[in-house]
Amino acid sequence: MHYPFWYVPGLTSPMWIAIVAVLHVYTALYAVGGSVILASQTSLAYRVKDGAYLEYLRNHTWFFMILTVIYGSLMGVGIWWTIGLASPLATEELIRIFVLGWAMEYVTFLIEILSIFIFFYYWGRLGEKDHIIVGWIYAAAAIGSLLIITPITAFQLNSGGWMTGDGFWKAFFNPQALPQIAARLGGSLLLGALYFFLHSTIKLSEDDPLRETVGRRSAKWAMLGAVLTIVGGVSWYVFLPPSAKAALVGASTLNILMTIIFSLTAGVVLMMYFGPLRRPRWVSLGFAVLFFALGHAATGTGEFIREAVRKPYIVHGRVLGSQIRTEEIPNLRRSGYLAGGVWTSAYIKHRFPEVVRKGSPNSIDYDRIKTFPLAKRREIGRVVFQYHCGDCHAVEGYSAVSQLARGWDRELILYTVKHPERVRYFMPPWSGNDVEAECLTDYILSIRKPYPAGLYGAEKVK
Repeated sequence: MHYPFWYVPGLTSPMWIAIVAVLHVYTALYAVGGSVILASQTSLAYRVKDGAYLEYLRNHTWFFMILTVIYGSLMGVGIWWTIGLASPLATEELIRIFVLGWAMEYVTFLIEILSIFIFFYYWGRLGEKDHIIVGWIYAAAAIGSLLIITPITAFQLNSGGWMTGDGFWKAFFNPQALPQIAARLGGSLLLGALYFFLHSTIKLSEDDPLRETVGRRSAKWAMLGAVLTIVGGVSWYVFLPPSAKAALVGASTLNILMTIIFSLTAGVVLMMYFGPLRRPRWVSLGFAVLFFALGHAATGTGEFIREAVRKPYIVHGRVLGSQIRTEEIPNLRRSGYLAGGVWTSAYIKHRFPEVVRKGSPNSIDYDRIKTFPLAKRREIGRVVFQYHCGDCHAVEGYSAVSQLARGWDRELILYTVKHPERVRYFMPPWSGNDVEAECLTDYILSIRKPYPAGLYGAEKVK
């Protein structure tokens, strides 16, 4: 309400954050885990004087650099673009609280870019010792980015009761910081190893001894990453705030996904042990693709769950899914949700100038709105829905209100509008006045689907 709303029909604008974030996170995790594996394997190849392995690592670095630096950087910009449009208030909050952290992350990012370019383009021109040092500088910078960004995103899930004035470091070392660092570092090593392993099965023939070498070493890193992921995931659950635990336990889909993520991760450990580690020649390209898919499924599922349990907040304890701060609710219930927003009030005053109180241009005459015909009240309700509900619900499509309110009568809809947190405890509380609640109810009644024909009591629902 403090910013213009980005309307995406059918999908909802926040879902674009999820889409872009998934594309970026997979690559970002590969950059972290892959940098550690690349640096360690280059050091090992120099130490044992394995020229063939060094040449393979050089070729892999080219692929690694193109994917992580160019594509990954573009996706990083894409994330800032989408969160700025879809969730601007939460973005403002995170920038304001963590401005020092973002500055540090930009420094590590610049070091990442410079060091990976030097590592690749000066391959063979740097001395062995210097080349190894550059490789580890790159790995350290990549890990540094993860160590800085993860606590910031973890703050969204559990702020630890942080209040304005508590300072940067208390916000940074929130209860979720270490668990999510462990989980993401584990996911990074897991994905880095699986990328490494898949690349070797594509580039190297089955009878090439390098393929066996890469398989064994990738398996060790993947198993370590999987164990860290499980440890981090369990710790993540332990340090969830009560609201997030309730959202997790109360959603059957999330319970199923939790089972899937731990099963897939454990499955990768077993398959890596009995496959590449114990019988490397037995593993084919098909198995490499399967490992790759399972690792991504486990990691992606974990990221989805992490985001899904934040409800009703975007930033825990501070910014609600209705795009307002928690402390604003009492005033908005008195003065009106539409009147309290820069863009909502501007729209109402432009579209319905007759409701602007003379001598008080910032106020809306809600008594006048009560006398409006149904069509106008529905239009006002549509604006309330777009700003107050549109972060989680579409009209048609993802989490569609037209389907969720199927067959509901006016009394039930009005009660849900006024007390959403009582109907579903993970929904943000109502933040408007009674007139706006009535208008929103009129709008939802106009878009709801009919009660399914043929069911008991269908004839009673109108």
